[in-house]
Amino acid sequence: MAQNYPTPAWMDTAVFYEVYPQSFQDSNGDGIGDLPGLISRLDYIRSLGANALWINPCFDSPFKDAGYDVRDYRKVAPRYGTNDDLIALFDAAHARGMHVILDLVPGHTSEEHEWFTASKRPERGEFSDRYIWTSTWLDNADGLPFIAGEAEREATYILNFFKSQPALNYGFAHPKLPWQKPALGEEARATADAMVEIMRFWLSRGADGFRVDMADSLVKHDDEGKPATIQTWNYMFDQIRPEFPNAAWVSEWGRPAQSMAAGFDADFYLDWRWGGNPNGYNMLLRNTDDSAVRGVDWSYFNADSGADITGFLGEYLPSLAAVQAVGGSFSLITCNHDTLRLAPRLTERERALAFGFLLTMPGAPFIYYGDEIGMRYRRLPTKEGGYSRTGSRTPMQWDSSPQAGFTTSSEPYLPVDPDASAPTVVSEMARPDSLWNQLATLLKLRAETPAFTTTSAFDVVLAERGNTLFAFTRGEDEGRRLVVVNPGREPHDVGAHGTTQVEYAIGSVSLDGDRVVVGPQSFAVLA
Repeated sequence: MAQNYPTPAWMDTAVFYEVYPQSFQDSNGDGIGDLPGLISRLDYIRSLGANALWINPCFDSPFKDAGYDVRDYRKVAPRYGTNDDLIALFDAAHARGMHVILDLVPGHTSEEHEWFTASKRPERGEFSDRYIWTSTWLDNADGLPFIAGEAEREATYILNFFKSQPALNYGFAHPKLPWQKPALGEEARATADAMVEIMRFWLSRGADGFRVDMADSLVKHDDEGKPATIQTWNYMFDQIRPEFPNAAWVSEWGRPAQSMAAGFDADFYLDWRWGGNPNGYNMLLRNTDDSAVRGVDWSYFNADSGADITGFLGEYLPSLAAVQAVGGSFSLITCNHDTLRLAPRLTERERALAFGFLLTMPGAPFIYYGDEIGMRYRRLPTKEGGYSRTGSRTPMQWDSSPQAGFTTSSEPYLPVDPDASAPTVVSEMARPDSLWNQLATLLKLRAETPAFTTTSAFDVVLAERGNTLFAFTRGEDEGRRLVVVNPGREPHDVGAHGTTQVEYAIGSVSLDGDRVVVGPQSFAVLA
């Protein structure tokens, strides 16, 4: 396993802020966030300490899946503005020393995409094999989800997710039926080449890279380890990465040994809990069958769970080793558009400890808009295919004015939190001990401390079963920092490992000779 292309240098100090564009800032009063609105808030994002943006899909779409059903990859959705507005965003961000990655959806398009409209026709043409079609309308699609009766073509087509998202054709790892084309065969290469052209279109206009949706899902019936999908990404990266060496690619994959082999610079630790079985990240923050309520929650950062860090490390450390071997990174998120927010299930103190941990671990951290002020998950009716995720996509709460300063419209994209106690940027920036101020202070320390770069050394100091204290070091030699976190309700202590001062703390952390005493629900960085 080896990366063919070096990760761009800017990723080593990147702190990402994820923007859900329709819910961030409306500039024209139509109730929907837009790109000019985002540009007007760049100084706010920079003041928090983030220096990079991940923008959820902003391309033309019928919005049956909130923009993850792309109708035209080369056109900004009119509700967000124009292509010129997106280019203006690139320029404005770059002027502030910030980078911008866009959300790329390579596995499927909208059913309204012109490629699919052409592909549905019964006569053969340029796009007949751009999607996966069976041989006849009676074929059962070999176990894959499919749709029949929607086209004149004498066939059924394969889906990736919703009915409105026909799967693009990157081939099959082991074709066994006449309609199944080989991975990296002629038809699959044509699809890959078209996706490379879309990347080139936006990179040449100022984008700094892409977060790639469902990056592991391209080749159908791939083997364990996704070798054919990996080869497909190698094929695409060989065409585009030499041309744009400073662009970064972040995968939604969740298995970095695979994504690094594919050639990505970073991977996400996805929040998985299937059949009641949590992955490592879920053990940290959402280890419950209903992540909207506290209930029976065994999350490490739930002070009442008594959970230790060992379950997380058992899964995390092998993945970290995989990315470290090739100079990539494995990123941690505060939340994202697909995940229920931590508030109100976890308290502000619990979230502060969790974010302290996330911002000092290896990788480029990703902060979901509004998490820095404690925006709350709310159960809401589905909107644009959001279903249970809709409550994590509500408008940003800027101030106490009508609609929280998000829009002048009386009908925003989603309802603003109506609770009188709902946090806002203005209220949280003004409160000295707020989560916002804690994050801003820690991000400033991170930016000033080489030990906290994305790829700097990481070593576990203390992680024991039955002990809620976790201690680790970042960096090397005289620049090393000791980080301690104790989400539990009992104090613990650990060796000082040569540190002599507390640089940053939440709660009660003190040095007692050669020991660090960490009080209940406390976090600290020591130098």
